[in-house]
Amino acid sequence: MLAESIPADRDLPPFARATRDGYAVRSADLAKLPARLEVIGEIRAGADPAATAFELKPGQAVEIMTGAPVPPSADAVVMVEYTRLSPVAPGVPARRSPRSGETVVDATHVGPDVSSGQSPRSGEAVEILRSASPGENIVPAGSEARAGACVLARGERLDASRVAVAASVGRNHLSVTRRPHVAILATGDELVEVAATPGPTQIRNSNTYSLAAQVEAAECIPMLLPIAPDEPAALGRLIAEGLAADLLLLAGGVSMGRYDLVEQALTGFEAEFFFTGALIQPGKPIVFGRARRTPGSQPTYFLGLPGNPISTMVCFDLFARPLLGALAGAAPQPLHYLQARLSADVKVKTGLTRFLPGLLEGELDQTTVRLAPWKGSGDVVGTARSNCWLVIPPDREVIPKGEMISVLPR
Repeated sequence: MLAESIPADRDLPPFARATRDGYAVRSADLAKLPARLEVIGEIRAGADPAATAFELKPGQAVEIMTGAPVPPSADAVVMVEYTRLSPVAPGVPARRSPRSGETVVDATHVGPDVSSGQSPRSGEAVEILRSASPGENIVPAGSEARAGACVLARGERLDASRVAVAASVGRNHLSVTRRPHVAILATGDELVEVAATPGPTQIRNSNTYSLAAQVEAAECIPMLLPIAPDEPAALGRLIAEGLAADLLLLAGGVSMGRYDLVEQALTGFEAEFFFTGALIQPGKPIVFGRARRTPGSQPTYFLGLPGNPISTMVCFDLFARPLLGALAGAAPQPLHYLQARLSADVKVKTGLTRFLPGLLEGELDQTTVRLAPWKGSGDVVGTARSNCWLVIPPDREVIPKGEMISVLPR
């Protein structure tokens, strides 16, 4: 994330810029078509300013290339596709400019050709076959940004387009925020490490690694802690280690069972609970707050996530990802939902907002979505075949095929 705001060091663009190859003209000369104009020169991108100081008189045009400065006496650029060259002097054979994607070979003339980006030969004119309004195919000077104006704000994420902006205003060094470190702690006596052979009632620890992948996708740094057993002292030691990070994610142990010890263990670290539970499914038992590793130390935020793998993934997308953006210094951003048409009925119980694995299919305006086959919030195999979350409102029991529905991308 940017840790500073970036101003433009000059007007962008610094000159009126042509957006197409063609001819710079006075639009008033195109009242009657075809309009035959005398070509008095050429302007290339990056040309010396002295070579661009053309003063167009009525009935004149200048050949111009994309990105080149438009002379002040011209107020439009006509694309080369809507022109053809013609002789001014008698006996000189006429040529036309090529259409888009076409090459024209003129056997009667050897020398510079407009299709090669060179100036037309002496004694030629151009016929304009289409009118142009003032400003057409021209980006005015300073229309993108004025010198001194903020072009990138503090807290913006540096994606490809923002890097291009920074380069355009001469910034080869930028101040950025540090990527947050995220401690990940999976809890439960039923968990064993991935490489271990589980006992008859044990399962491998997938939550630590799925959360680590989500943390990395959020451009943060995961810190993987050992599995915490359902034993207060050992759990407390690992929580203390996790509170050294910028955010502690705990997976499991936040429900109401006898061995769900996370909330109890956090109280030993001066924990403040901002909320305990959310009206969603999966993920209802989630807790959020902050705690201190040692008395008087800077508090660390924590999220206690349900232990079911899909609950963990959903809660990360809904709660942890926006929180990580804030910790990284990003400006607040809402969750962005898509709308897609259901390709099959969806039936659920009312009372909770549900985030269910879905399959976006099709493309463009033919995109549809349906519920992915799965067996509940522990079904990682079914969820791995999905590509989004269907968002089901709490007051809808049946949503019929063909209705538009909200979708949260994954």
